[in-house]
Amino acid sequence: MTLDFIAIPPQNNQPPQRLLVALHGWGANLEDLVGLAPAFNLPDYQFIFPNAPFPHPQVPGGRAWYALENGDLATWQLTGLTGLDQSRRMLLDWLPSLETETGVPLSKTVLLGFSQGGAMTLDVGLQLPLAGLCSISGYGHGPLSVKANPPVLMIHGQQDPIVPLAAAQDLKQELTGLGVALAYHELPTMGHDIPPAALAIAQTFIQSL
Repeated sequence: MTLDFIAIPPQNNQPPQRLLVALHGWGANLEDLVGLAPAFNLPDYQFIFPNAPFPHPQVPGGRAWYALENGDLATWQLTGLTGLDQSRRMLLDWLPSLETETGVPLSKTVLLGFSQGGAMTLDVGLQLPLAGLCSISGYGHGPLSVKANPPVLMIHGQQDPIVPLAAAQDLKQELTGLGVALAYHELPTMGHDIPPAALAIAQTFIQSL
Protein backbone atom coordinates (compact mmCIF):
# COMPACT_ATOMS: atom_id res chain seq x y z
CA MET A 1 0.00 0.00 0.00
CA THR A 2 1.17 3.53 -0.77
CA LEU A 3 -0.08 6.96 0.25
CA ASP A 4 -1.58 9.31 -2.30
CA PHE A 5 -1.09 12.97 -1.42
CA ILE A 6 -1.50 16.56 -2.55
CA ALA A 7 1.65 18.69 -2.45
CA ILE A 8 1.50 22.48 -2.43
CA PRO A 9 4.83 24.26 -3.10
CA PRO A 10 6.09 27.19 -1.02
CA GLN A 11 4.38 30.53 -1.55
CA ASN A 12 7.76 32.22 -2.13
CA ASN A 13 8.37 30.09 -5.26
CA GLN A 14 11.69 28.90 -3.84
CA PRO A 15 12.78 25.34 -2.99
CA PRO A 16 11.15 24.32 0.30
CA GLN A 17 13.09 24.98 3.47
CA ARG A 18 10.54 23.18 5.67
CA LEU A 19 7.62 20.78 5.35
CA LEU A 20 4.21 20.64 6.98
CA VAL A 21 2.44 17.30 6.62
CA ALA A 22 -1.26 17.40 7.60
CA LEU A 23 -3.26 14.26 8.41
CA HIS A 24 -7.03 14.48 7.93
CA GLY A 25 -9.68 13.04 10.20
CA TRP A 26 -11.95 10.01 10.01
CA GLY A 27 -14.28 10.18 7.02
CA ALA A 28 -12.48 13.10 5.36
CA ASN A 29 -9.79 12.79 2.67
CA LEU A 30 -6.63 14.43 1.37
CA GLU A 31 -8.54 17.51 0.18
CA ASP A 32 -10.04 18.32 3.58
CA LEU A 33 -7.16 20.35 5.05
CA VAL A 34 -5.75 21.86 1.84
CA GLY A 35 -7.27 25.23 2.71
CA LEU A 36 -4.85 25.46 5.63
CA ALA A 37 -1.89 26.06 3.31
CA PRO A 38 -2.60 29.71 2.40
CA ALA A 39 -4.21 30.41 5.77
CA PHE A 40 -1.04 29.49 7.65
CA ASN A 41 1.07 32.04 5.76
CA LEU A 42 4.29 30.03 6.03
CA PRO A 43 5.97 31.09 2.77
CA ASP A 44 9.01 28.80 2.91
CA TYR A 45 6.99 25.65 3.75
CA GLN A 46 5.89 22.97 1.33
CA PHE A 47 2.55 21.47 2.43
CA ILE A 48 1.75 17.79 1.97
CA PHE A 49 -1.73 16.35 2.48
CA PRO A 50 -1.83 12.53 2.39
CA ASN A 51 -4.88 10.35 1.92
CA ALA A 52 -5.52 7.78 4.64
CA PRO A 53 -5.19 4.26 3.22
CA PHE A 54 -8.60 2.80 4.03
CA PRO A 55 -12.04 3.66 2.59
CA HIS A 56 -14.52 4.95 5.12
CA PRO A 57 -17.37 2.48 5.71
CA GLN A 58 -20.17 5.07 5.50
CA VAL A 59 -18.87 8.21 3.76
CA PRO A 60 -18.52 8.03 -0.05
CA GLY A 61 -15.05 9.28 -0.93
CA GLY A 62 -14.09 9.43 2.75
CA ARG A 63 -10.99 7.75 4.11
CA ALA A 64 -9.86 6.38 7.47
CA TRP A 65 -6.56 5.66 9.16
CA TYR A 66 -8.26 2.74 10.93
CA ALA A 67 -11.69 1.51 11.97
CA LEU A 68 -13.54 3.32 14.76
CA GLU A 69 -16.13 0.67 15.44
CA ASN A 70 -14.93 -0.80 18.73
CA GLY A 71 -14.86 0.49 22.27
CA ASP A 72 -16.87 3.09 24.12
CA LEU A 73 -16.89 6.18 21.94
CA ALA A 74 -18.79 8.14 24.57
CA THR A 75 -15.76 8.01 26.88
CA TRP A 76 -13.31 7.55 23.98
CA GLN A 77 -11.97 4.28 25.38
CA LEU A 78 -11.06 2.55 22.14
CA THR A 79 -10.27 -1.08 21.39
CA GLY A 80 -9.52 -3.05 18.26
CA LEU A 81 -8.70 -0.17 15.89
CA THR A 82 -8.41 -2.41 12.84
CA GLY A 83 -5.88 -0.95 10.42
CA LEU A 84 -3.96 1.11 12.98
CA ASP A 85 -0.83 -1.04 12.77
CA GLN A 86 -0.79 -0.81 8.96
CA SER A 87 -1.23 2.96 8.94
CA ARG A 88 1.40 3.39 11.64
CA ARG A 89 3.97 1.35 9.71
CA MET A 90 3.10 3.14 6.49
CA LEU A 91 3.60 6.61 8.00
CA LEU A 92 6.80 5.57 9.76
CA ASP A 93 8.21 4.51 6.38
CA TRP A 94 6.71 7.31 4.28
CA LEU A 95 7.57 10.35 6.38
CA PRO A 96 11.36 9.78 6.32
CA SER A 97 11.14 9.11 2.57
CA LEU A 98 9.92 12.65 1.92
CA GLU A 99 13.46 13.99 2.33
CA THR A 100 14.49 12.23 -0.88
CA GLU A 101 11.69 13.93 -2.81
CA THR A 102 11.77 17.38 -1.21
CA GLY A 103 15.29 17.77 0.16
CA VAL A 104 13.82 18.66 3.57
CA PRO A 105 14.90 16.48 6.51
CA LEU A 106 12.65 15.26 9.32
CA SER A 107 14.26 17.82 11.62
CA LYS A 108 12.56 20.54 9.55
CA THR A 109 9.25 18.72 9.10
CA VAL A 110 6.13 19.47 11.16
CA LEU A 111 3.42 16.83 11.47
CA LEU A 112 -0.10 18.13 12.08
CA GLY A 113 -3.33 16.20 12.39
CA PHE A 114 -7.01 16.79 13.03
CA SER A 115 -9.18 14.38 15.06
CA GLN A 116 -8.16 10.85 14.01
CA GLY A 117 -5.27 12.49 12.18
CA GLY A 118 -4.31 14.15 15.47
CA ALA A 119 -4.23 10.77 17.16
CA MET A 120 -2.02 9.43 14.36
CA THR A 121 0.23 12.50 14.65
CA LEU A 122 1.06 11.74 18.28
CA ASP A 123 1.23 7.98 17.79
CA VAL A 124 3.73 8.22 14.93
CA GLY A 125 5.34 11.59 15.57
CA LEU A 126 6.82 10.65 18.94
CA GLN A 127 8.76 7.91 17.13
CA LEU A 128 10.53 10.27 14.71
CA PRO A 129 12.95 13.23 15.09
CA LEU A 130 10.50 15.76 13.69
CA ALA A 131 10.59 19.52 14.20
CA GLY A 132 7.24 19.53 15.99
CA LEU A 133 3.78 17.95 16.29
CA CYS A 134 0.34 19.61 16.27
CA SER A 135 -2.73 17.66 17.37
CA ILE A 136 -6.04 19.48 16.91
CA SER A 137 -9.20 17.89 18.36
CA GLY A 138 -7.18 14.70 18.80
CA TYR A 139 -7.06 11.86 21.29
CA GLY A 140 -4.84 8.95 22.31
CA HIS A 141 -4.72 5.33 21.21
CA GLY A 142 -3.59 4.10 24.60
CA PRO A 143 -0.14 4.13 26.20
CA LEU A 144 2.23 6.20 24.05
CA SER A 145 5.80 5.26 23.31
CA VAL A 146 8.35 8.06 23.08
CA LYS A 147 11.46 7.36 20.99
CA ALA A 148 11.98 10.97 19.93
CA ASN A 149 10.88 14.09 21.76
CA PRO A 150 9.71 16.82 19.39
CA PRO A 151 7.73 19.69 20.93
CA VAL A 152 3.98 19.09 20.87
CA LEU A 153 1.02 21.43 20.52
CA MET A 154 -2.44 20.24 21.52
CA ILE A 155 -5.57 22.31 20.83
CA HIS A 156 -9.03 21.12 21.86
CA GLY A 157 -12.46 22.70 21.97
CA GLN A 158 -14.40 22.82 25.21
CA GLN A 159 -17.55 22.41 23.09
CA ASP A 160 -16.29 19.42 21.08
CA PRO A 161 -19.29 17.09 20.53
CA ILE A 162 -17.21 14.30 18.97
CA VAL A 163 -14.02 13.83 20.99
CA PRO A 164 -14.72 14.59 24.66
CA LEU A 165 -12.60 17.26 26.30
CA ALA A 166 -11.74 14.69 28.98
CA ALA A 167 -9.94 12.63 26.32
CA ALA A 168 -7.68 15.58 25.58
CA GLN A 169 -7.12 16.27 29.28
CA ASP A 170 -6.15 12.65 29.89
CA LEU A 171 -3.75 12.81 26.96
CA LYS A 172 -2.27 16.02 28.33
CA GLN A 173 -1.52 14.27 31.62
CA GLU A 174 0.04 11.31 29.82
CA LEU A 175 2.29 13.48 27.65
CA THR A 176 3.36 15.60 30.60
CA GLY A 177 4.19 12.47 32.56
CA LEU A 178 6.35 11.27 29.68
CA GLY A 179 8.37 14.47 29.77
CA VAL A 180 7.11 15.73 26.43
CA ALA A 181 7.53 19.48 25.80
CA LEU A 182 3.82 20.25 25.55
CA ALA A 183 1.88 23.41 24.79
CA TYR A 184 -1.79 22.75 25.59
CA HIS A 185 -4.76 24.99 24.74
CA GLU A 186 -8.48 24.60 25.43
CA LEU A 187 -10.69 27.02 23.50
CA PRO A 188 -14.04 27.83 25.15
CA THR A 189 -16.15 28.21 21.99
CA MET A 190 -14.38 25.67 19.75
CA GLY A 191 -16.23 22.54 18.67
CA HIS A 192 -14.86 19.74 16.49
CA ASP A 193 -13.29 22.00 13.90
CA ILE A 194 -10.34 24.33 13.27
CA PRO A 195 -11.54 27.88 13.97
CA PRO A 196 -9.36 30.94 13.27
CA ALA A 197 -8.24 31.08 16.91
CA ALA A 198 -6.87 27.53 16.72
CA LEU A 199 -5.21 28.28 13.40
CA ALA A 200 -3.49 31.32 14.90
CA ILE A 201 -2.17 29.29 17.84
CA ALA A 202 -0.87 26.59 15.51
CA GLN A 203 0.75 29.17 13.24
CA THR A 204 2.58 30.80 16.15
CA PHE A 205 3.76 27.41 17.39
CA ILE A 206 5.05 26.37 13.96
CA GLN A 207 6.82 29.68 13.43
CA SER A 208 8.61 29.21 16.76
CA LEU A 209 10.16 25.89 15.77
